[in-house]
Order: sequence, then C-alpha cells, then structure tokens
Amino acid sequence: MNLEIIEQINGKINNFIWGPVMLVLLVGTGIFLTIRVHFFQISHIKLWMKGTFGLIFKKHTADENITPFQAVSTALASTVGTGNIVGVTTAIVSGGAGALFWMWFAAFFGMVTKYSEVLLSIKYREKDSNGKHFGGPMYYLSKGANMHWLGIIFAILSTLACFGIGNLTQINAMANVVNQNFNIPTIYTGIVVTIVVGIVIVGGIKRVGAFAEKCVPIMCLFYIIVGLIIIFLNLDKIPSIFKLIFSEAFSLKQVGAGFMGYTITIGMRYGFARGIFSNEAGMGSAPMAHASSNSKNPIEQGLWGIFEVFVDTFLVCSITGIIAIMNLDLINKGLNGAPFISEAFRICFPGNFGSIGLAVALFLFSFTTLVGWSHYGVVSLGYLTNNNKIGEFLYKIIFLIVIIIGSVSELQLVWNIADTLNGLMAIPNLIGLLILSPIVAKTTKEYLKNPNSVEMKD
Repeated sequence: MNLEIIEQINGKINNFIWGPVMLVLLVGTGIFLTIRVHFFQISHIKLWMKGTFGLIFKKHTADENITPFQAVSTALASTVGTGNIVGVTTAIVSGGAGALFWMWFAAFFGMVTKYSEVLLSIKYREKDSNGKHFGGPMYYLSKGANMHWLGIIFAILSTLACFGIGNLTQINAMANVVNQNFNIPTIYTGIVVTIVVGIVIVGGIKRVGAFAEKCVPIMCLFYIIVGLIIIFLNLDKIPSIFKLIFSEAFSLKQVGAGFMGYTITIGMRYGFARGIFSNEAGMGSAPMAHASSNSKNPIEQGLWGIFEVFVDTFLVCSITGIIAIMNLDLINKGLNGAPFISEAFRICFPGNFGSIGLAVALFLFSFTTLVGWSHYGVVSLGYLTNNNKIGEFLYKIIFLIVIIIGSVSELQLVWNIADTLNGLMAIPNLIGLLILSPIVAKTTKEYLKNPNSVEMKD
C-alpha cells in the first residue's frame, strides 16, 4: 500500500472523526461534566491552586509506585510536547488566529474532563502481586461502566496511538528543528534519541517518574521564560494580536466552498483537534500515569488534572500561539510547523538565541513526551496481555525502532495520522466519562463535605 492510498484512507476517517459529531462529543462532554460539578474549575479555584501549585515543592515518599508529583510530572511529560509548539503553529497556519481562542474554549471545559479522568483512574485502578498500581480508562470502563469490551477497544486504540502522538510526531518535529538550527541530519538525531529513550524506559515507571520529576519543571519554566521575554519585547503588538484572535474566532469570512469553509468553522476544527493533541483532555492517556501514583485520594489527585490543562494550554500553548500570530507573514514563505515557529522565535529575539532556545525547548518537550507515552503503551498493552513481560519487552523494542522511522518521515502525513488516532482513542473514553459522570459528581460532593471520606484503601 503506497503513501497516497494511506493518505486517502486516513483522510476519510479523519474527516469523520473530527467532524461535527466528534466536536460535539469532545467539548460537550467537558461542558456536561463541568455543569455536574458546578463549574469546579472556577468555583473551587483556590482549592485546586492550593492542592497543586501549593504542593509542588512538598516532598513525598514513594513505595512500589510513584509519588503524586512524579505521576503528574510523567503526565505532563507526555502532555507538554510538540503539540504545544508545532501543533499550535499548524493550527494557526491552517485555521487562522481564531484557532487559539477555540483552544482556550475547549481547555476551559477540558480542565474538568481531565479532572474526571484522573479521579476515576484512582477509584477503579488495580494492584498486582508486587503492589504496583495499574489504571486508566480501560479499567474504569470495565469495572465502573461494566463495559469490558469497550475497555478492550480503548486499550487497542491507545496502544496504536502511542506510535502516533507519543512517538512519530515527537521525533519528527525534534529531528527537523535540530536539522534546521544545527544542520544535523535527521537520522542521526533519531538514532541518538532512540538510545537515550531506551536507557530511560528500560527501568520501568519508577525510572520514568524519577526522570520526569526532575526534567519537566525545568523544561516548562525554560520555555515560559523565553516566551515571556519575547512577548515583553513586543508588547506594542499584543492588543492587535488579541483583537485578531477574537475577531477571527467569530468571523464568517468564507475561506473555501460551502459552510465548512467559513473561518469560524475552520478555526474550531483546528483549535479543538490541536487542543486535544496538546492537553490530552478527553483522550484518556494521562490517567494511566496518575493511576500509578501512591495517592489514595481520587479528588486530590484529580486536581492535578486541572493543573495540567492550565499549564499546558493557558500558559505554554498561549505563548506559542501569540508568537506565531506575531509572524503570520511567514506563511507567505511556505513555512509551517517546526520551521515556522523556529523562524518566528529567531525574528522576535535578538541574535540566534530565540531559534536556539526554541530548538532546546522542542528537544526537551519531544524527548519527555516519548518517555511518557512509552509508559502508556506498556499499560495499554499490559491490559490486553495480562501484563505479560515478554509482550512488554517486544513493545519497547518496536517503540524504539519507530523513533528512527519517525525521524525521517514526512510531516503532514504523520500529523494527520496522529489526529486520527487521537480521535479514535478519545471516543470510548468520552463515552465512559458520560456514563460515570454521576460517580464523579457524587465523589466530588462527598469530598467537599469531608475530604477523608473518599480515601481509597489498598
């Protein structure tokens, strides 16, 4: 089967998945859950701020599992990746400045979606004979919603998605931006990254968690600081940028044939698609990391889900989006993805520091995402194989081989396949969230009355 046929098949599936039905299901689930918990992300903002930002520097003890902060670091490692840089850029190039608004819109409700996912992953997780925790959508679909068959479907899709969102797109963007800035052939980057990722993931979730705990905060702060410096140097442009974002978000200017060609619809499509690629709210991926923590309180771990979406979209993605919109004229030069945003950083920052800083950030983002998603594949495949060690070993070998393949792949096809896998993976998870929404609402209500009442027993 040649690439043209693959593109055609993927295009048809992608158009259906990211059509009106999927957009309604994705955002509608977040809106529905938000109403069920009485706009928890706003009404209890002090609670989740104190329970996340307020605990970042608190020391936690670990057992056979990872600490709550290692869990969120692992989740952020997979969440904060090329979607925050390349994904946002491609969304704005394809969907206009208004796509950033629709990312914010989806993320506001996605905060509760992810909160619900994490809550349920703790509530319905399992423990093996060694005391290690395993959980995620496949477990709460099976144990909570009594839909074991749907849990199997999710696990299959999740295992496949690991090679798209968690592998091909990450190494592809990384290799291209390294090549652009340092003239290093993409295959060389692929080989080196494969070796280093292999060293990390061979140690299992404990080593992944320890790695993420140290690397993720540094990489996020580095990117945010560099981005804020660029924005500060261009403060005079900010008012017009925000005006453009909101005007295009609701513009009925026609950019193609038919209703689906209107700016507002194109912006929503790319904003929602790249938004879920970035913050992963509704996909069901992050709960697999959170379930591995030694936290016994589903609500308190769920607060980190809100934190993740806030950091990912409202901080990191916003910085990328604003800088990309400052340099929309680069579209006329035929630039897109990593080359576009790299050139934008170079233009906005004196000397080559901007583009080099972007290259370093993208390298770190991509690398940590590769490590984080490798764990999701282990959990998903483990659910299907009853945690067979041989299957886990073979999966890791294949995952490493795909890194090399992704380093020399064509950009657009890689991103389109990742979009399709994201949508397919999200569907069973969102169905499970809707079915289990009464559990989310009840557990939240009980916690607010008595925080100790929802503690889980090992």
